[in-house]
Amino acid sequence: MSEVVTAAAPLGLTAELTHRCPLHCPYCSNPLELMARESELTTGQWKSVLSQARELGVLQVHFSGGEPLARPDLPELIEHTANLGCYVNLVTSGLGLTGERLAVLIDRGLAHIQLSVQAADAERADMIAGTRAHAHKIVAAELIKRTGLPLSVNVVLHRANHDQLEGIIALAERMGADRLELANTQYYGWALKNRDALMPTPEQLAAAAPVVRAAIDRLKGTMQVIYVVADYYEDYPKPCMYGWGARQLTIAPDGTVLPCPAASAIETLTLDNATKRPLTEIWYGSESFNAYRGEEWMSDTCRSCDRRSVDYGGCRCQAFLLTGDGASTDPVCKKSPDRGLVDLILARPVGSPDFAMRGPKGRQR
Repeated sequence: MSEVVTAAAPLGLTAELTHRCPLHCPYCSNPLELMARESELTTGQWKSVLSQARELGVLQVHFSGGEPLARPDLPELIEHTANLGCYVNLVTSGLGLTGERLAVLIDRGLAHIQLSVQAADAERADMIAGTRAHAHKIVAAELIKRTGLPLSVNVVLHRANHDQLEGIIALAERMGADRLELANTQYYGWALKNRDALMPTPEQLAAAAPVVRAAIDRLKGTMQVIYVVADYYEDYPKPCMYGWGARQLTIAPDGTVLPCPAASAIETLTLDNATKRPLTEIWYGSESFNAYRGEEWMSDTCRSCDRRSVDYGGCRCQAFLLTGDGASTDPVCKKSPDRGLVDLILARPVGSPDFAMRGPKGRQR
């Protein structure tokens, strides 16, 4: 049993209402085996979970999926969450968002929308999404901006769209985005399955750096630009959400409570369900949330490193997926004894991205 470390209350909750989605993005971090509609929490169960989250201390709730608009009870859940005093964000593909539906969501308490974009032009974007989606996203952005609601645009970067970075930034500007997140692919779920086709080249990453820097400088005060690096190419791993189980939690469509969105990838981890155990008990006392809190779990490599309070040993999910041990030093780290695993991946020959690769097919039954 891991050492129980005193934890502060969480600030944010990602509520994955469903795994159903009209897109089939090959970089999707959802599990390979998606949860069917009949496994999803009911409206009443979600209301109970959301109330518990607020009592626990959560201030921000991000309704995500899959595609949260696939849930007919989304307005009711937004209203319940807003009435609890939480800031409510919707993470969406934009497909299915109409002016009428948007007005209802805002009336119920929606405060912010995060819209996904796949590429700079329709042809490339639709190939990546696996369906004709780009035009719907343009319309969705227009609808959102007319309401005055804050808009974030999120773009997952990979080999198939890195060369469009300047065009993607220009598109976000035309959309009127208040915030643009350019996130290099993180390799979990379908993204791990498609990793060889998604990995950007060193040349692409080198070309991206000055483009991003210029955009950050030029758009300061107009649009916030966030760039999440491709950490396989870095000397040190990305920080794991301020540390494992430190500030946020995720609840899957069936009520499984996750210390991070990809935690189900760690097959040795025992995960609790919010329908069977109070959320407060899970946050403070569960095996899964305490597994990698503090420093006792760390290997000697991490525990002796002065970066242990900076990157917290790196990503636990990535460590498990690459080494089979969630407590090992993230192999991205140049100090890791397993860094050779990442170097082998980077040394593989690079070909053209395979647009035939697919992500999950959302379950509609």
